[in-house]
Amino acid sequence: MTDRWGVVAKRAENLMPGVPYVRGWAQARRSARALAEQLTALGLESDFPGLAADVNVSGDGLVRLGSICPEAALMLAELIVSGLTAETATHVDTRAEGTMTARRRPSAA
Repeated sequence: MTDRWGVVAKRAENLMPGVPYVRGWAQARRSARALAEQLTALGLESDFPGLAADVNVSGDGLVRLGSICPEAALMLAELIVSGLTAETATHVDTRAEGTMTARRRPSAA
């Protein structure tokens, strides 16, 4: 059984003809590398030793975090929340600047 993204499908151990495994794996590899770079920049690479690209039976790329300690999971969750908070604040600031600029413009009446 899979969810609508096919992410919980079993990993591909026996390959089937006609399934684009390489495409899915390559996408997962790029994403895993990007995540690894960010974790390394934060000094957290040792907390995610099982980080790897994989592919499921449908050819969908997967990024596996591997087994991680609870503290590493909590740290990752906090980083995600911090990033979302910063992104939301930036979005609100940008929208506010646009509103203020629109208010300063004289109307063409």
